[in-house]
Amino acid sequence: MSPLTVLPPRVRRRLFVVLAVLLVAAGAGVSDAEASPEAGAGAGAYGAAATPDGARYDVALRSDADGGHWRGRQRVSFRNASDRPLREVYLRLWGNGEDTCGEPGAPGASSPVVVSNVRGGTPDRPTVNCTALRVALPKPLAHGQRTSVGFDVSITVPDRNARFGREGAHRFLGNALPVLAVHDAAGWHLDPYVAVGESFYALTADFRVRLDHPSDMVVPTTGTTRTLPGAPGRTVTLGVARRVRDFAWAAGPFRTATQTTPGGVRVKSYWSSDTPAEGVRLTRADAVAALERFGREFGRYPYGEVDLVMTPGFGGGMEYPGLVLLGTTEEGGAVVHELAHQWWYGIVGNDEYASPWLDESFAQYANFRFYGLDTRDCWSEVYWPDEGIRLTSSMAYWSQHRGEYHLVYTAGPCALADLERVLGADTMARLLKHYARDHWYGVSTTEDFKRAAQSVADTDLGPFWEAHHLT
Repeated sequence: MSPLTVLPPRVRRRLFVVLAVLLVAAGAGVSDAEASPEAGAGAGAYGAAATPDGARYDVALRSDADGGHWRGRQRVSFRNASDRPLREVYLRLWGNGEDTCGEPGAPGASSPVVVSNVRGGTPDRPTVNCTALRVALPKPLAHGQRTSVGFDVSITVPDRNARFGREGAHRFLGNALPVLAVHDAAGWHLDPYVAVGESFYALTADFRVRLDHPSDMVVPTTGTTRTLPGAPGRTVTLGVARRVRDFAWAAGPFRTATQTTPGGVRVKSYWSSDTPAEGVRLTRADAVAALERFGREFGRYPYGEVDLVMTPGFGGGMEYPGLVLLGTTEEGGAVVHELAHQWWYGIVGNDEYASPWLDESFAQYANFRFYGLDTRDCWSEVYWPDEGIRLTSSMAYWSQHRGEYHLVYTAGPCALADLERVLGADTMARLLKHYARDHWYGVSTTEDFKRAAQSVADTDLGPFWEAHHLT
């Protein structure tokens, strides 16, 4: 018997919907960008400490009449955490991932995200299909010192329904803002954009983003927001977020509602007029329950606010700090999975290109537990095409084997459910809470998790990792 058949019909349907939309979202996109020769350049040049860190982004953008184009200025200050002088930084222009550098020679063609008039450094030409921009600093930045780079930025929302795209009159601006790349012991992380899954890797930073837009437009953002009067017919939405890995927003004629969880987290819901009312109701209810549960299980949600952005045609779901984009049907959507990502990727960071299982499998394991899935027969739902496949593979592998990427969402949480049975439910609960605490606002790796699990296990977990393709 399928483990889903032991659940109430509504929950079974919704679990199938969640998995389906997650796989649709993972496979969304046009094409994968090719790796650049610059990727990984300078490995070891700045030592093992992840740098630049302590970033502070100050952004001011003005939109056109429909939110499809934003133009303004951005400034980022940062510190060199390495023990060696920092001579350069890279900006990741992830919004160019699908369209790369535009069509050469086409009239008016360019990348969706264009940086110009750089101040505080000397820019090269964009590389890695226009998703990476090197900026040479005017002088080496010593350990512990701060500096800043400023620039003008132009953002054009692509004509596709995607995390950086549009649906009807609604605009989604995920991965639209340029952000700093990370350098660590492996060198500069300049991995290519992938159309399946995510390539993103960022340290936590503070954002202050001022968005000037028409007053008939509602603009949810990462962080806490307040609205200020602008010029006649215009409003300024100010989004402020601390210790987050990215900043996203949406814009359009959203309907809105706000509620507060028993633990004090504000859940602000935004939905288009054609989003099914029952789906909105289910999504809002699940969001409140999930935030309460995950706060108990993994540690209190630290940001105070979450925005749910719902439309009927969005391809699955996509997580950003404090904001999730959700395709929403009568059955709801992937809100529980996406809110689990607030901990697994958002608070406990990972390199999403190198180790996608560390956030996707953990979020889906949390999703399974929330809905009460009987995981004792979990593997009956998993198709494993080749014994040589490793769950710990990077997106370099999964993007070339898209038909196998479902394993991150299916086999991964099953492996964690098996680990729960090996350790015992109480020990697994303590493991996850302490693991989250130890990497709160930091970055974790597969080896970090294995060490944490081994430290609470009564037996050697080596055979377990091997049997579950986690080597």
